[in-house]
Amino acid sequence: MTSTSMSKGANLPVAVGSVRAVLGWTGGAGAPDADASALLLGADGRVRDDGDFVFYNQPRHASGAVRHLGKRQDAGVTTDTVEVDLRALEPGIERVVLGASADGGTFGRLSGLTLRLLDAGTQREFARFEMEATTETAFIGGELYLRGGQWKFRAIGQGYASGLAGLATDFGISVDEEPGPVAPVASVPPVVRPVAVPGPPPPRAVPAPGPPPASRVPSAPPVPPVPQAPPAPPASVPRLTKGEERLPVDMRKRLSLRKEQVAVSLRKHGAEGVTARVVLILDASGSMSFLYAKGVVADVVERMAAVAAQVDDDGAMQAWTFASHAARLPDLTLGELPEWLRLHVRVGELSLFRRGKKPRRGLLPGQVDMRTVGIQNEEQKAIAEVRTYVREHPAADPTLVLFFSDGGVYRNNEIERELREAVEEPIFWQFVGLGRSHYGVLERFDSLPGRRVDNVGFFAVDDIANLPDPELYDRLLSEFPAWITAARRQGIL
Repeated sequence: MTSTSMSKGANLPVAVGSVRAVLGWTGGAGAPDADASALLLGADGRVRDDGDFVFYNQPRHASGAVRHLGKRQDAGVTTDTVEVDLRALEPGIERVVLGASADGGTFGRLSGLTLRLLDAGTQREFARFEMEATTETAFIGGELYLRGGQWKFRAIGQGYASGLAGLATDFGISVDEEPGPVAPVASVPPVVRPVAVPGPPPPRAVPAPGPPPASRVPSAPPVPPVPQAPPAPPASVPRLTKGEERLPVDMRKRLSLRKEQVAVSLRKHGAEGVTARVVLILDASGSMSFLYAKGVVADVVERMAAVAAQVDDDGAMQAWTFASHAARLPDLTLGELPEWLRLHVRVGELSLFRRGKKPRRGLLPGQVDMRTVGIQNEEQKAIAEVRTYVREHPAADPTLVLFFSDGGVYRNNEIERELREAVEEPIFWQFVGLGRSHYGVLERFDSLPGRRVDNVGFFAVDDIANLPDPELYDRLLSEFPAWITAARRQGIL
């Protein structure tokens, strides 16, 4: 049996009845320990109960089909192994996720992180997946999944920052030692940046309004006004948006400055006075947890609200979140921005695994249960839902989709198919990478042939929190005006 070297997103048929999944790595001074685990999932992508989680504290599934075999060391390489007897899996189990967690550090501090698949009977290796990691404390190496009666393996190689608890709860495991909810991201102090916008004219002496009374004769001629710069053209005057007056003072000031900068950026790119329906899509996959916890995602949403306030006729945004599945969020209206951030900029509800179940904290009205959204990157599902929404809710204006992700793209064919089909629709897709890699087909769309118009923009930044507003809006809006012109020429708009 020849071993197949796999890349992220690749899959292959599994021709053996029982599989050993061997996680291997090389540590060093200060390196963390790692532990392999497995989750048995049904068709809904969730465990049936806590017994479907096999890990160091629960090393054997009740069916006997999945076992955690433990660690070994050989020539400086540490391995931790999970064995899956595909023939013994109970009916209704359609996926076995092969995960891991790091104790005492991040996976990025381990060298040679590799997942090997062996025939449990012969001990012969038939697949090898070499993985890369940075700040993750939990990792999904791959999954065994049932498709058309045949078991297959998919290489995933995606991590996130919420450790074993995050890995478990994302698939429906109940927990212990509830540390309280994730801190509302709206409570993180927003980052205030210097913004290059047209300032007010310099102070000057102004004559009192109206003519002087007849009984008073001026003793000196009026003071001439100090020369001032010409006023900015109308495009740089921010639109007044319904609900803006209800915002906290500091947020209202930031919004006003940012709306001006959006208008300036549009004028630079020849789109003075353009209007559009603005849609926001937020990656909620596991690797995004750190950006949510640090308030970066909340700050991004606040900055995008200025785009909707200046461009959208009602200043509102439709919004989606996605990971393994896409979920529609309530519309973001400007006057409700602080509360919207508190309620809807969230990741999975986390705590620690335990047998004695504490009740989960209830959802507030309108909130999405983020556990059902999952952990993996399935961008094409969010794209498809937005396309359906636009078809079912036609508008006079084009739609501008602002799509934020930190990478891990592996559904290249499905994403390309969705975006190619969307060429004939009044939608421009602006993707923004939040500093990671593996953006796949999104990075190549500018050069992909066979489209009447280029309907996709993409750029990535290492640290969006430190990107000044003028630069962010210039990059965000640079391709949208050109698409409008091309789409009108082709009769798409």
